[in-house]
Amino acid sequence: MRPVFPATPLQRNDHLSAQYGADIWLKREDLSPVRSYKIRGALNAMRKVLAQTPEQKIFVCASAGNHAQGVAYICRHFDVHGVIYMPVTTPQQKIAKTRTFGGDNVEIRLVGDYFDDALASAQAYCAQVGAHFLSPFDDDDVIEGQASVAIEILDELGTAPDILILPVGGGGLASGVVSVLRELAPQTRVIFVEPAGGASLAAAVAAGEPVALPQVDTFVDGAAVAKIGARTFAVLKDIDPNDILQAPEDRICTTILEMLNVEGVVLEPAGALALDALTDLADQIKGKRVVCVTSGGNFDFERLPEVKERAQRYSGVKKYFILRLPQRPGALRDFLEMLGPDDDIARFEYLKKSARNFGSVLIGIETRQADNFQVLFGKLDAAGFVYQDITNDELLAQFMI
Repeated sequence: MRPVFPATPLQRNDHLSAQYGADIWLKREDLSPVRSYKIRGALNAMRKVLAQTPEQKIFVCASAGNHAQGVAYICRHFDVHGVIYMPVTTPQQKIAKTRTFGGDNVEIRLVGDYFDDALASAQAYCAQVGAHFLSPFDDDDVIEGQASVAIEILDELGTAPDILILPVGGGGLASGVVSVLRELAPQTRVIFVEPAGGASLAAAVAAGEPVALPQVDTFVDGAAVAKIGARTFAVLKDIDPNDILQAPEDRICTTILEMLNVEGVVLEPAGALALDALTDLADQIKGKRVVCVTSGGNFDFERLPEVKERAQRYSGVKKYFILRLPQRPGALRDFLEMLGPDDDIARFEYLKKSARNFGSVLIGIETRQADNFQVLFGKLDAAGFVYQDITNDELLAQFMI
């Protein structure tokens, strides 16, 4: 790999180390040429195919973005043609970067709303034209390529870490790294972190085989996989279920913002998974040497307002509620006078303008401390105002916020 790209840095993070009372290091896969570890598996798999069948000139993949960029980069490196299938919902930043990395060597086809739609189309195309399919995770050569992350960690750290925290989507990185550690550092405990809305590893371990999730939250697009790979699960099937964590999507947003604002580190949702899990492991990592793999930094800044919104709602400093406002002079003023000095109206919208006695109002409030809402709601209760907090009501929030 070294003629193609340098080893990604392993950096001690003083901020997180002090925060958790541990020796925390970040394996910065977000600093690879394609800003994710996916370049590793793509290079290894394509190299082997071309060594065995040099006449193969068309490679096909399906990807939510990071694998696509890795394949595009390596297609240009080997001067072969790549056809890349991506979901229509893939962030534009990832689509544009894939075009940049691949240049004239790649063709991008946007198909379906989910990864599995793009995957089915890619495999059908391969069967039709006889191209070689490069799986984003369920391929022995791809897994072997991702395993190089573990080799570099051990080389750069000079010793085995006490704990290694890995993000999990389809399982390519996890199975590759675990394969290495079982041989070279069996004493290292590995923690696997999935997005709560795409916990395919936990489901597979519980069932004893890969199973398809009935629904997947695509927010963590780099790890939102409905079914873990068969080859990757063969490596991971015996792991302790207690070592599998689920990170709430809204909490991941707080981690993204913290790393951006405090450390100046840009992470995509999947790239923040390992760091987000530190919150759940706070009591277990004190005094330990911990390595977190920041798997990707392909963040589309057009998503920043959404990330901030979700982070504020998770942290409790932003709420939405429906207020029944009496239709009388001074009622609005009475409500406004209940707001504290740190409370800011972010949304105010009449929902019913024809009611005789009361009007329903959608209100969004931002504040500095989550406890300020208890003060506000206490004042509303004392004054007899009727309201409903809809911040965590997924159905209402989806249609009204």
